Amino acid sequence: GPALVRRPPAGQASGLSALADPMANPLARAKYTFSAHALKQLPPDDCKEVAFAGRSNAGKSSSLNAMTNQHGLARVSKTPGRTQALNYFEVAPNKHLVDLPGYGYAKVPEEMRERWKEFINVYFHTRESLAGLVVVMDIRHPLREYDLQMLDYAFQRGLPAHCLLTKADKLGRGEQGNTLRKVRKELGERASVQVFSAESKLGVEEARGVVARWLAL
Repeated sequence: GPALVRRPPAGQASGLSALADPMANPLARAKYTFSAHALKQLPPDDCKEVAFAGRSNAGKSSSLNAMTNQHGLARVSKTPGRTQALNYFEVAPNKHLVDLPGYGYAKVPEEMRERWKEFINVYFHTRESLAGLVVVMDIRHPLREYDLQMLDYAFQRGLPAHCLLTKADKLGRGEQGNTLRKVRKELGERASVQVFSAESKLGVEEARGVVARWLAL
């Protein structure tokens, strides 16, 4: 593969500016660490992690890229062999973002889908390190069956959940507001909700703040 370009740690290249800036991106150091295809491959259950779920085409990869400010970070999850795994990205020692496959709708054999559902089910019910769930949904098609299933896992566990209504740049401000109100009303106390656009960067800071808080960054 191509040689990795070594970047100086944040704050080093530009004097103290990055360190002095409280808005510096706490997720900027995210790097792919590994993929887990089975429960026994998960890291020791004594860290903090935030899971990201979304149907295929909901814009999950773009959202992760925008929040970490890294082009192509989540492309990792699209490589063959990793599409059916929990992909871990470390943002600080023992603190991870976990990319869950948008599996509900992928063209996969039924038997594999069942096995996958079981894996996710056990992960949500037993994983102590899980600090929160981000559900990514296209603002034009929110709250589909897969989204509600994921939110239900979090709700059953008493985990905080946050919804990103992505691709908001495709709608006018009025429509964005209407959809936001509808989704908030439908979910009530079960999840917080915001509009988001990886394209225009709308809501990126807000989403970062939620995840950083859950990870205690």
